[in-house]
Amino acid sequence: MARACVCAAVLISVASLGAFKYAGLLAELYNAIPFLPDVAVPQIALPTGISFYTFQAMSYTIDVYRRDAPAQRNLVNFGVYVTLFPQLIAGPIVHYKDVAGQINGERVPLDQFALGIRQFLVGLSKKVLIANQMGLCWDMLRAHAAANGTLAAWVGVAAYSFQIYFDFSGYSDMALGLGNMLGFRFMRNFDYPYVSRSITEFWRRWHISLSTWFRDYVYIPLGGSRVAPVRMYFNLFAVWFLTGLWHGASLNFVAWGLYYFVILALEKRFLLKRLERLPDAARHAYALLLVMLGWALFYFDAGMGDCLRFLGAMFGGAECFVSGDALNVILRYLPLMAVAAVACTPLGARTWRHLERWAGRDVLEIALCAGALLLCAAALSGQSYNPFLYFKF
Repeated sequence: MARACVCAAVLISVASLGAFKYAGLLAELYNAIPFLPDVAVPQIALPTGISFYTFQAMSYTIDVYRRDAPAQRNLVNFGVYVTLFPQLIAGPIVHYKDVAGQINGERVPLDQFALGIRQFLVGLSKKVLIANQMGLCWDMLRAHAAANGTLAAWVGVAAYSFQIYFDFSGYSDMALGLGNMLGFRFMRNFDYPYVSRSITEFWRRWHISLSTWFRDYVYIPLGGSRVAPVRMYFNLFAVWFLTGLWHGASLNFVAWGLYYFVILALEKRFLLKRLERLPDAARHAYALLLVMLGWALFYFDAGMGDCLRFLGAMFGGAECFVSGDALNVILRYLPLMAVAAVACTPLGARTWRHLERWAGRDVLEIALCAGALLLCAAALSGQSYNPFLYFKF
């Protein structure tokens, strides 16, 4: 009986998500079948963050069924978990078992509140000072990619790689900060993914809460890697097909998920052992190249034609190596891209840890926080509306 109820609850959640997010895609695919009468493509407004809170609702049901967490008897506390506003819109995805003991409204220690302020300001700075600027660079270099040149296409996709990282990790840091200010400790969602030396490592560092969710609720229940190789690869395929589909009702997201499935399957089969023989720099270049190509596939959700034309510009199909206008854009944003490249590494965190015993560390920290807040306020006053990229997922 309990198992039937859990299955029914999960199916209702999935059906609700499907109706809002995928009804249009299913109708378009149906209309593409010849000799069948066309159906109207529904135009349904997508609730912001629906993927995140749907997954959290399913996490509650499954965690209670598995007895990983006690059932919540208080309807208000259950509502607090499902609509936990700091991370509701764009993650990280919170497992119920991780916060079940934190919903009782205990008093927040002052040091935890101060930590939350610092985390929030770090995330705000990532978004406003780096991600937004990299987005402007990407928009200028992406437009007329063939005319801008091959170099511009590569620099553009590098700028987009910086944008999506600092945008999403910035929101996650802000969510962690707000959580700490309210007495919640959420899981870390990013662990310097661009220092990875394989795609397997990259997905242990990027969007950790999503990877963990699919691992705990899809991959392991299907048998994980403790099954025959053919079944294991099927399990991996299921996870990455669903991961791509989770990001949006567009064929490019499905292709993006299957792109990573193929790479991860190859790494599991033989590629990781081969990579271990290479120098770290070569392994790092391999991972970054594949990730950048993945982001090019991820971005173009309006049609695969746009994606293929941009990839063509990256690989020699452009009209020139770099145009004069594109070169001016690249030179203008090059210093910030260098800052972004360093900020993607643990260098800053390691340097800060080395200053723990310095007497003036607290004063410097306050000055840095105040400076970051002023810079963000100044930048926001002159910027147009620029939402977080993951709001639409």
